[in-house]
Amino acid sequence: MLKYLKAIGIVGLAWATFSCVSNEKIIYLQNLEGNQPISEGELISYEIPEYRLQYNDILDVNIQTIEDMIKNGFSFQNRQGGVMAQGGSGGDVYYLTGYKIDKYGNIRLPIVGEVNVKEKTIDEARLEIEKKLREYVTSEFYLSVKLGGIRYSALGEFRQPGQFVVLQERLTIFEAVANAGDLSTIAKRNEILLIRQYPEGTKLHRVNLNDRQLIQSPFYFIQPNDQLYAEPMKIREIGAGESGIQNFLLLSSVLTTVFLIANLFVN
Repeated sequence: MLKYLKAIGIVGLAWATFSCVSNEKIIYLQNLEGNQPISEGELISYEIPEYRLQYNDILDVNIQTIEDMIKNGFSFQNRQGGVMAQGGSGGDVYYLTGYKIDKYGNIRLPIVGEVNVKEKTIDEARLEIEKKLREYVTSEFYLSVKLGGIRYSALGEFRQPGQFVVLQERLTIFEAVANAGDLSTIAKRNEILLIRQYPEGTKLHRVNLNDRQLIQSPFYFIQPNDQLYAEPMKIREIGAGESGIQNFLLLSSVLTTVFLIANLFVN
């Protein structure tokens, strides 16, 4: 019986040692073997993809005439005064104040009516809206057109999964992960599933957050309506802990129970 219990202890100790999550699986931005290393302090060049508007995006459109500027200055106080202070995963402030692009690629503006902005950049959309406005506004005016925040979803092994609206024009994938509370220890950081919307449909991409080369990829920046899904590691299926300490405590509980049962049979 003693030899049997000793064997159980050795096997259990090996399980506790090798079933925990290693640092290599949870450290971000590593120089992975086989890739061209990127040293710290090295200038990394990247090309920010030019986003083209599509269905379900929301535009923030503001116009100021000379009279408005004399009265209010250069800031859009009427609508933006309390908006830019909000963000995160709270209420979508632009859902009520912005203009949503319909399935035909149009937004509907007061007086002007429908303007098609499908597959246009923000600058191209501004020029198109300005052209329409010139037909109705004879005085000089200033037009501001921006995306009404970046909407994305984080699902799976995030510490705070959910839908988020970030009120800025650019958002990296690491900022998106941090905004969702970071990933849990057992999340597969090397196989994050990125579901991205394109004008012609949806594409699925795999992203490796452990790889420093990600900074140079087209998936480093989050786009509106992106969805991030983090799968769990196999360690969840076997019920092991996330660290060696957790495994040791779990093993101690199991062995204590085994010893108690064995002691009853021996006596």
